[in-house]
Amino acid sequence: MECRGFLFDLDGTLVDSLAVVERAWADWARRRGIDPAEVLAFVHGKQAVTSLRHFMPGAGEEDIRREFEGLETAEARDTHGVVAMPGALALLQRLERLSIPWAIVTSGTVPIAHARHRAARLPRPAVFITAEQVARGKPAPDAYLLGARRLGLPPAQCVVVEDAAAGIRSGLAAGCRVIAVNTPADTPELARVDGVLHSLAQIDVGSNGRGAIVSVA
Repeated sequence: MECRGFLFDLDGTLVDSLAVVERAWADWARRRGIDPAEVLAFVHGKQAVTSLRHFMPGAGEEDIRREFEGLETAEARDTHGVVAMPGALALLQRLERLSIPWAIVTSGTVPIAHARHRAARLPRPAVFITAEQVARGKPAPDAYLLGARRLGLPPAQCVVVEDAAAGIRSGLAAGCRVIAVNTPADTPELARVDGVLHSLAQIDVGSNGRGAIVSVA
C-alpha cells in the first residue's frame, strides 16, 4: 500500500513496557480489592482515567484524580525492563532516511510516555501526541485525527501501527489504514486491518518520490 506518513502507538508497539504496566495496575487492583486479572484485561490501549472511571463507578472526580496521580507517578518512575520492540529502531531510522513523516500517538500521559520513550532509546518524533492533548482517548478517533493533522496529512494517507484493540478501533474510526502488530489472534478488529504482524521487522518501507510504499511480510 501507499501512504505519506506513519502514526505509531507507543506501549506494546514501539516499546515493550508490558511488565511495568502490569506491575502498576496489578498493585492498584490489589489495594482496591479487585481481581488484578480483570483489571489487566481492560486497561491496555486505554487512557488511565478511562480505566479508573470504569473500576471506580460512582467515585468523584477528586478521588479519580488522586488515584490517577498515584498511578502516573509509579509508572513514570518504573522503567525497569522497558526496551524497544524488535524492529522498532530500524523501522524509525528507515523512515527518517527516506524523509517520511511519523508520529507517536499514545494513550499515556507526558511523564509516562516520555520516560518510556527515553528508556527505549528511540528517535524523538516531531509530533508526539499524549493523553493530555485529546478530550476523548482511544477507541475514539481523536488522537489519531490529531496526529494526522499535526503531520499535515489527511488521515487516509496515514498508516496507523497498533497492538491494542482500542487503538485499532481508533485508527479505523479516524479513517487511517491500520497495521496490527502483536495483537491477539481472536481480536475482532483484525478482520478490518491491512496487515497482521508479529514484529515491526516485517514492515518494509520504500519511497516512490511522493510518499512511502509499504509492504508487509
